Parts: sequence; structure tokens; C-alpha cells
Amino acid sequence: MGSPASSAHTLTADTALDLYRRIVLIRRFEEQVSKLYAKNKLPGFVHLYIGQEAVAVGVCSNLRDNDYITSTHRGHGHTIAKGGDVKKMMAELYGKVTGYCKGKGGSMHITDMQIGMLGANGIVAGGIPIAVGAGYGAARIRKTDQVVAAFFGDGATGEGPFWEGINITQAWDLPVIFVCENNLYGVGTRLGKVMGSEDLAPRVKGFGMPVQVVNGNDVVEVRQVAAEAVERARKGKGPTFLECKTWRHRGHFEGENPTYFDQEEYNNWMKRDPIKTLESYIQEQGLADQEHLREIQKQVGKQIQASVEFAESSEFPKAEAALEDIFV
Repeated sequence: MGSPASSAHTLTADTALDLYRRIVLIRRFEEQVSKLYAKNKLPGFVHLYIGQEAVAVGVCSNLRDNDYITSTHRGHGHTIAKGGDVKKMMAELYGKVTGYCKGKGGSMHITDMQIGMLGANGIVAGGIPIAVGAGYGAARIRKTDQVVAAFFGDGATGEGPFWEGINITQAWDLPVIFVCENNLYGVGTRLGKVMGSEDLAPRVKGFGMPVQVVNGNDVVEVRQVAAEAVERARKGKGPTFLECKTWRHRGHFEGENPTYFDQEEYNNWMKRDPIKTLESYIQEQGLADQEHLREIQKQVGKQIQASVEFAESSEFPKAEAALEDIFV
């Protein structure tokens, strides 16, 4: 997974604390969603990002406002990391008209074109062709230096659009960073049961694309490696594949009992929790004390509570709104 980021890269206090705030914001948002879902307040399905926060935050911390990302069914963390409004997100999960998609999309379709979030996607690997198209538009049509980060899971590497996207992006030197969040499970199936290896980077090397394997639970390391990939893409030198080794703390979706995790595996990954890892780095580097970190957590808690109050006080869409925003 590479060397510990703390020994290879030093952040300023402001940068480290901003990363911390974003990771905690994602975690607290998802924990609140879990509680609300258990109370039957949220319709549809939700797939939580708890445990993988360092990937989204580390990558997106290198992106500009006009850069793009594409996401997955587990997309709340990507949206927040790119600068999404948690009030609009929560309202969307409630199915309220003040949500990102006016309450019509739900968890798996949150989109915010203003911040370059091209959409969560319920189709496995569905965001990858969108990312390739966005990269083509930036580099070949508009001729800008915009960059696209395509987030997807290990399961997507078994789908045709992934390989097609990898091939055409490398052939055309498009500015796309392929960010594979390898959490080792596709729903409840261990990766090694459906692929010959649980290491995915070697499978991509044959396309001639630069690949990096990263500790996906260390936001400092992810940020550092992603910065190199973003700079490369921005200079017109083509795509990069990042395999971020991580692990989700919850089941595939809320309501599922993940009996496929054994206790030893669970305990080992809990020790490598992204929040704990970053807290250790911050304190080891003398960037902030525990009191400062607790204050950030307190502020984030208020922000999450405000998002719930906003959602619950908002209106549901009117019945006739079902005929709006459609193509016929």
C-alpha cells in the first residue's frame, strides 16, 4: 500500500484540519442517515460510505470547482467531498422538493452540476462512460485543463464499461483519474471468489496506464498520490488508475446484516479507521490538539442537525410535479 503518508508528506495545519472537517462531515452525515433510515423516515435504499471517507476527501481536495467527478450508488461521500450542500442532500433523501433532484431522485441520483458532481449512479460502472465523455469534452472539444475523477468500486472492474473506458481514455490521453475504491466486497461476495486476485492494479497495467496502489484509509497518502495524478492529467499527459485499498464499515445497504465479515477482519479494519488515522497524524505533527478536534466535531454536529431540520420542515413535491423535468 505504500509508505505511511505521515513520513512522506507534511500538511499545513489549515489543510489538515480542512481534511478532518470534511471527513467528519461525511461520517456524521452517514451516521445520521443510518438513524433516520432505521426510523423509517427515508424512502428507498441507502448505501453508506462509512469507512471510505479518506478516498473521496483525499482525491477531491486536489480538484478545482470546475473539475468533474462521477460517482456510484454509494455516493454521499463523493458529493460532500466535492462541496455538496448537506441540507439539499438530506432533503433529497427525505424526498422533499428542496432536495437536489426536487425529491425525485433519492440517494442514488444526487447531482450538482454547479460543483462538477455529474451524478451518483445506481448502475455498477455506470459513471465511468460519463467520466470519459466529460474528459473528452474538456480536452478535445472545449480544450480546457479540466480534470475528471471517476469513483467506482472493485465490482465495477468486472464490467465492460470499465475496460472500454480504460482503453479509450488511455488511447486518447484524456484527463481522467480512475479511482477504484477496493473495499474487497461486491454486495456480500468477497472479491477473491469472483476474480483471480484481490489486487486490481496489475490488471490495468497492460493498457500502458500509470497505476498507483494507495492506502485508502489514509487521507494524507491519498491526497498526495492523487495530486500527482491530477497534475499529470491537467498537463495533458493522460489518465491514471488509483487502487485505493479500503473497507466499508456497514453492510452493502442499510437493513442488511453483513454476516460475511468475520470478527477478526472487522477488528483489524476498525484500527485503521480514516478518522483515527488522521487524528493521529494531526497530533503527531503538532497541528492541533484534541480540544480543537472536538470543536470541529461539535460544529459538524450542528451542521448535520440543521440539515435534518431543513429537510423535515420542507414540503413534499406536489403530485403534478411528476410530469415536470422529463423528456417526452
